Amino acid sequence: MTDEVREAREAFEDHDAYRADDGEYVLETTAFDGRVTAERADADWASRYALVVRAPALQSAVEETVGPNLREGWFETYELRLEDAPGAVRDRVDLEELDVREEGCDAVAEFVFESGNADRAPGIAKAIAEYVEGTYVEGVVPGFTYREPVAGLLSRAKQSGGDEGAADGSGPMPL
Repeated sequence: MTDEVREAREAFEDHDAYRADDGEYVLETTAFDGRVTAERADADWASRYALVVRAPALQSAVEETVGPNLREGWFETYELRLEDAPGAVRDRVDLEELDVREEGCDAVAEFVFESGNADRAPGIAKAIAEYVEGTYVEGVVPGFTYREPVAGLLSRAKQSGGDEGAADGSGPMPL
């Protein structure tokens, strides 16, 4: 293991928002499953990070049946919005890869970036994962009854916004 990778892993282990799990670092501050790995980059001065965020696809997030056109449109919009994720980071982040795909009942987003500053990488990954969560909430489709964890996200958004709508995720949208 190179010094850069060792430093990267130590930075994630020392960060309050993550816990180590078999070579991955699990982000514990978002409702969705966010995991980061660090490995040696081609450049000697950097490490390569892969952040994978799993969120429920629309059809698995709601109680009702979702038609194929709506499912496809929702996913395409989600994918397009995630292209802007690096803009949520205070540092300049150039993604090497962005892969948004459906795996079973999940909408999976994978962001790959390099950073020469191991201490900043956990914050970069956290900001991107939080952007994914916020983008997801902005893209919820009105008129459906949402399951957890989306129902909880909608409830918190309504409470933060002062809306006294239903706590089950139905009713007016939070934004």
